[in-house]
Amino acid sequence: MHAVILAGGKGTRLRPYTTCVPKPLVPIGDTYSILEIVLYQLRAHGFTSVTLAVGHMGHLIRAFVGDGSRYGLQVDYTDEETPLGTIGPVLNVLDTLPEHFLVMNGDVLTNLNYGTFLQRHIQSDRPVTVATYNREIKSEFGVLDIDETGSQIVAFREKPTVHFQVSMGIYAVTRQTLRGYTPGQVLGFDTLMLDLLAARQFPGSDLFGGYWLDIGRPEDYDMANREWEEMSAILLPHLTLSAAD
Repeated sequence: MHAVILAGGKGTRLRPYTTCVPKPLVPIGDTYSILEIVLYQLRAHGFTSVTLAVGHMGHLIRAFVGDGSRYGLQVDYTDEETPLGTIGPVLNVLDTLPEHFLVMNGDVLTNLNYGTFLQRHIQSDRPVTVATYNREIKSEFGVLDIDETGSQIVAFREKPTVHFQVSMGIYAVTRQTLRGYTPGQVLGFDTLMLDLLAARQFPGSDLFGGYWLDIGRPEDYDMANREWEEMSAILLPHLTLSAAD
């Protein structure tokens, strides 16, 4: 099983933590970097090879991860000279990938079983499967529904809570789905989704109810560090057991 990890962003929202190191190498709990956690998890879930899509400070990621042997993985690289979006980097290495593979952001902490997720995608026969998560937003205001004239209130809800599903930044992809795109072009996840919906090739949703934290902002990073002592045994149970032995 193969995974493509997107590790080329500048991490501007996470500054000042990313001033000197790329976001995937930011340490969690003074123990492992985010990227290391992901690599150890992938190996534990049955993956044998990884492509790292690097760009900003990519030389540091190359020097840190190397060929991946210390994680039990075979790691290669693809470079983004200019940002190509979420899916764009995958197009440049598409011919080297297996028919079904994982694409994921390099700044995600979760105890999702990546191997099981990919296998469910293969069995579903979907073009793409998105790992999804339940979120809710509670309005700070009373919400008014206005009629077509714009002058009459027809319903009122006091500070309602809106429930929805969001992408976890983890996708299972079938290679044939991307064959119509050109290597080197900019292709975001949003464009891919809209193209598939327009073609009535509906992507799948795989709802996850475990732990998930997207480390995009300083407050997210601070939370990850506060929770690390508790979450390390959940995120890396195989390493925790080895240390105990």
